Amino acid sequence: MRQFVVVGRDVPTDPDAISLSDIPGAGRLDLLCRCVSAGVFLSHGIREAVRVHLVIADEFTVTFDADSLRRLHPDERNVAARVRDALDAKADAIGHMPADVSPGVELRRMGLDATLDRLVGGDGRGPDGTLVQLHEDGDPLVDAEPPEDPVFVLSDHHDFAESEADAIAGRAERRLRVGPELLHADHAVTVVHNWLDTDGYASY
Repeated sequence: MRQFVVVGRDVPTDPDAISLSDIPGAGRLDLLCRCVSAGVFLSHGIREAVRVHLVIADEFTVTFDADSLRRLHPDERNVAARVRDALDAKADAIGHMPADVSPGVELRRMGLDATLDRLVGGDGRGPDGTLVQLHEDGDPLVDAEPPEDPVFVLSDHHDFAESEADAIAGRAERRLRVGPELLHADHAVTVVHNWLDTDGYASY
């Protein structure tokens, strides 16, 4: 299983504040939507064993599970509509129990800290994987060994806030950078997929 946790700090939690005619105006939701598309889609297909978790305003996490997604298209408008539907269902998310939005899409009433606890525990090494932070100050991706069941965490167009950095630092096994230039978050997801697809650029 490959998982990506993307922190979206400015996305509104009110679904009525998300206009499908102005997706960037909803706290750069367009960037988060592109992360979902880069995470779950292949050319003419959907990847297996991939989940993308969008942490919105440190209050809610919307999860896209590639193995059970249905009728999702890779364009930003389609993905943004699912995010808006998820936020519209937030009243059904009670405690840490998810609200089922549509096949393969869930919303949990969890911020970043709780989401990381659910995915990798307090020490970053279970129950579902090993936490890896994608960051410009990390070690080169090409020099690293691909981990088993990685959970990559990255931020939107902002750097991590201090509280977010603290939540990650205590759990991340390593910090990696995808290249010498700063990339958009969705491009970083694509590079990481290629790194894993090729077993660390070792096989094609």
